[in-house]
Amino acid sequence: MLLGLIFIGGEKIRGPLLHGLDKRWSNRKMYSNAVLDHFSNPRNAGELAGATAAVEVSNPACGDVLRLAVRVEDGRILEASFLCRGCTTSIACASYLTEQILGHMLGEVHSLTQDSLAEGLGGLPPSTFHGAQLAMEALSALLAKLSPSAL
Repeated sequence: MLLGLIFIGGEKIRGPLLHGLDKRWSNRKMYSNAVLDHFSNPRNAGELAGATAAVEVSNPACGDVLRLAVRVEDGRILEASFLCRGCTTSIACASYLTEQILGHMLGEVHSLTQDSLAEGLGGLPPSTFHGAQLAMEALSALLAKLSPSAL
């Protein structure tokens, strides 16, 4: 392990360097600012009392689990929340998804895709794209679970 001083985006970083780069630098290169923001400050996280519908989906390959809940009135999503046990991108994608569906009619959220979630977060590395897939799997399951009267 090397010790050193490097500058990243004007920030001076001291300490152990791994192959010449601080771990924080590699995370910054791997994840966009939007991903890191949604991971560090998740929006709409928690249980949703009085949810119209809630689903739980998981990715057996990586072990990530996402619970997505919404409260719908007259076909409009008034509240959305999530609970996630997973990696950085799974949490960020779930957080971003809730922002994207809030206030929209159920028919409108069908246009969301894995790619649009990833793009909205500034892109996802291929090895972490499963976070967008998990979020969209949850949304699809949620829409399927809602009764036609909620539409």
